Amino acid sequence: MQKYRNRKTVVNGIVFDSKRESERYLELKLLEKAGHIKELELQPKFRLLETFRYMGKVQRAINYIADFKYLDADSDIIVVEDVKGMETKEFKIKKKLFLSKYGHMYEFKLVK
Repeated sequence: MQKYRNRKTVVNGIVFDSKRESERYLELKLLEKAGHIKELELQPKFRLLETFRYMGKVQRAINYIADFKYLDADSDIIVVEDVKGMETKEFKIKKKLFLSKYGHMYEFKLVK
């Protein structure tokens, strides 16, 4: 199912949720080839809230799956990126939770 008029795009056998995300992947691959970034990872998963029980019912964990994670070789900083054409309410909440829990470990970049 399409959301927000995005079209799934395949590049190098990898399915991306949008054309812009696939374009960013190609940009990052060029930066990696040039030695500016290392350890490019697609769809890194971060736990924002652990599973817990409330009134006897299990409440599922909340995860955030970013688009990319890599080491910026020039600054030696690990970067987490998300490519968004439109920021949903859910994304804005997950972004705040991510920054609260992981902001001291990673630089977060939103790519439009």
